[in-house]
Amino acid sequence: MNSAAWMSLLIAGIFEVVWALAMKQSNGFTKLWPSVITFISMWISFAFLSYALKSLPLGVGYAVWVGIGTVGICLFSFVWLKEPLSFVQLGCIALILAGVIGLKLHSA
Repeated sequence: MNSAAWMSLLIAGIFEVVWALAMKQSNGFTKLWPSVITFISMWISFAFLSYALKSLPLGVGYAVWVGIGTVGICLFSFVWLKEPLSFVQLGCIALILAGVIGLKLHSA
């Protein structure tokens, strides 16, 4: 198990959250600084994902990256943007998080 690859994947997922939130704030790329943050964060996220995929299987790496991004974006949009989440939606997000943890714990 390559811990550097997993750490890289975590960083990639965090930057996925950053670029998605910045993209929302860019208002369709009409605001300069949120747009700049979006593209820089995308590049960083993809760079770390690319590094992680040198050691991790594509399916596992991509699923974990998307899972981290999905959970992070849902939680930040709930807290920061005050977007509603139902209990069913929270349960589904918890299942995604459980899947990410399961993939990490059971990866060769």
